[in-house]
Amino acid sequence: MPLDWAQTQSNLGNALSSLGEHESGTAKLEEAVAAYRDALKEWTRKRVPLDWAQTQSNLGAALWRLGERESGTEKLEEAIVAYREALNERTRRRTPREWAVTQNNLGIALFRLGERESGTGKLEEAIAAYREALKEHTPQRYPLEWAGTLGNEGLALMLLSERRQDAPMAVAALSQIDKAVETMRNGGDAPSAAFYTQQLPRARALVERLRGQ
Repeated sequence: MPLDWAQTQSNLGNALSSLGEHESGTAKLEEAVAAYRDALKEWTRKRVPLDWAQTQSNLGAALWRLGERESGTEKLEEAIVAYREALNERTRRRTPREWAVTQNNLGIALFRLGERESGTGKLEEAIAAYREALKEHTPQRYPLEWAGTLGNEGLALMLLSERRQDAPMAVAALSQIDKAVETMRNGGDAPSAAFYTQQLPRARALVERLRGQ
């Protein structure tokens, strides 16, 4: 059965992606990408829209991990395409939490691409994606997800403020990262809190430098 075959390919992609995440090199991640793309041949948007969207999201994650390990921008660009495809069916009305997660992941891929490219366009798109995610990732409903997305937006604002030489934006970035750290600590997410804490000295130094100009 074609749909059963697609399910198997999707499961294979998940297993390979998990292996690839914990192994050095790119071979397993490349195999995961191939498996997800095979699954999408039968799990089409028309036949099974939400399974198609989930697979597009998983494909985006595998491509993003590849992009992190490879130089250049091709894999990150492909990840962005996959996440945006997923959002065609993972709408806020239909699957609000999954929509927010995908918006956050899209923001991460756009931010990483923006780091590697000159200009500010991709950073601005990343910030827009994070702000979409924050419509559902609220501190009342999902405090740790809210903190993660807030911290991610803070990092994007920090780099954007540096490129624009914008002191008020740098202050906003510092404030957001600080709030994210506090919520992560209170919520028991020590690894994430540690990561964002490491960003604070750089953010403070940027604020001081831009204010002193």
